[in-house]
Amino acid sequence: MPWAKILPRVIEGVLVMSGIRVDLPDRSYEIAIAPGGLDRLGASMASLDLGQKVLLVSNPVVFQHYGQRAIASLSGAGFEVASCILPDGERYKTLASIEKVYDAALEQHLERSSTMVALGGGVIGDMTGFSAATWLRGVQFVQVPTSLLAMVDASVGGKTGVNHPMGKNLIGAFYQPRLVVINPEVLQTLPPREFRAGMAEVIKYGVIWDGELFSQLEKQSSLEKLEDLDGELLQTILTRSCQAKADVVSKDEREAGLRAILNYGHTIGHAIESVTEYKSVIHGEAVAIGMVAASKLALELQLWDRECDRRQFELIAKAGLPTQLPAGLDIDAILETLKTDKKVKAGKVRFILPTQVGAVTIIDQVPADLIRQVLQDML
Repeated sequence: MPWAKILPRVIEGVLVMSGIRVDLPDRSYEIAIAPGGLDRLGASMASLDLGQKVLLVSNPVVFQHYGQRAIASLSGAGFEVASCILPDGERYKTLASIEKVYDAALEQHLERSSTMVALGGGVIGDMTGFSAATWLRGVQFVQVPTSLLAMVDASVGGKTGVNHPMGKNLIGAFYQPRLVVINPEVLQTLPPREFRAGMAEVIKYGVIWDGELFSQLEKQSSLEKLEDLDGELLQTILTRSCQAKADVVSKDEREAGLRAILNYGHTIGHAIESVTEYKSVIHGEAVAIGMVAASKLALELQLWDRECDRRQFELIAKAGLPTQLPAGLDIDAILETLKTDKKVKAGKVRFILPTQVGAVTIIDQVPADLIRQVLQDML
């Protein structure tokens, strides 16, 4: 879809300069949503009084599309820019990749006032943020997400980290960016599968927080590709998802309670990713499957009704996302992996389960045999 088809309508609306503030006691920041934001990256960062040296972290695919534009914008604003290109994919979200960022930071002589810029999807954002949190005990950090999933979720909130062979995101830190720059135009080059994966997180926000967003999505005949969205709906998806995340994070930055609801669909989803070694199921697909499983658990526990279960199932299917476990998946391995989930407390796995469209609850009294039954039914 040529971006011009939706750009005129977006220009007339808030997206021209839509700013959402993440209010935190010590490290508040803005989420700037605007066409052309990539070309204004340098000017936006210059207004934050950051150090002169910048390390741009990306992957080969994204860098080929947008790396030089980002560098030109940063250089034009007076920054001294170097780049670090990491392999593409969740399987490379490891400490070995972090070491490559450290090497580049050392070669560039980054100082504590310097900035790392994440240009890419959620994987690049997570790794860049963790590198920034740990290099020199903390350098500046800016998110420039290029995938829908990163725009609506991963780039906001300050969760950074890498995977351990035994589980996803087990190594990490809470470290907030100084700025998030969302340029919707870059979605034009996003592969369709990655777009669908991002829609899983959008649907998540509808279930856990924003019933009106959920209802707007239901009105669409299809949500499988960027071409299915007009400018107004894209604006709604980006702004309402980011606002939901900002609202939750502002109330609970370090997941002492409320923030755990953002993991809806992720408990089983992360286990699926880990068991499949991040090769056959990408994050958004795993979250979609996890949301279906969570809905079935809530149904069995009489937390919500069949109509809600049907509505969520149909919306996930409308986005072209999987609703069943991959064939041949080892359920025992899934159950074992759940024991290492970050949300385990006092030996019990905590699930985020829906009670109605727009609200969820946190529960740690889910019988293991019920989890097994639901997973078995989803094969």
